[in-house]
Amino acid sequence: SFSYPVKSIVIHAGVTDIGDYAFYKSSKLVSVEIPDTVTSIGTYAFGSCDSLVTLEIPDSVTSIANHAFSGSKSLESLVIPDSVTAIGEDAFSHCTSLTNIKLPANITAISKQMFRECNSLTSIDLPDSITRIDVHAFAYCTSLTNLDIPDNVTSIGNFAFINCSNLKSISIPASVPSIGDYAFSSCNAL
Repeated sequence: SFSYPVKSIVIHAGVTDIGDYAFYKSSKLVSVEIPDTVTSIGTYAFGSCDSLVTLEIPDSVTSIANHAFSGSKSLESLVIPDSVTAIGEDAFSHCTSLTNIKLPANITAISKQMFRECNSLTSIDLPDSITRIDVHAFAYCTSLTNLDIPDNVTSIGNFAFINCSNLKSISIPASVPSIGDYAFSSCNAL
């Protein structure tokens, strides 16, 4: 992380990876320009970047690692291009201002704790490619009001929606043979 107050960064073309902890806890960082040569975003790469509000991810990126944006409390909006096929665990957990996110069309899972405690998230469109929603995926998303689960989902993990206290409507397809323990515990608006 940067110990001095860097507010804006331009990553030059030719860089292919944003490594683990690259901008971790860069609390004054407001904007980052990522070139279309970058293919991966590493673990905690933008974790706890408390002033980062939005970020444009280029079409060249194919993977986003565990905890990549975890704890970035000001992050409000993010569009993830369809080139991304893998998003790691806890990728957006504790992004408490996140209200708008577009997920790529080809990911197959909402990973473990991916959106845990994203308590400004009111709704999210899940792509049809999703086959599973993992443990604690949407836990403590207290503003989430509705969700349509795609027809290809066959697994909803334990505690997946625990404490989603404003969840009023959820559509679960017939493709789901069983629902994990405490998946909807403390969802008092259902």
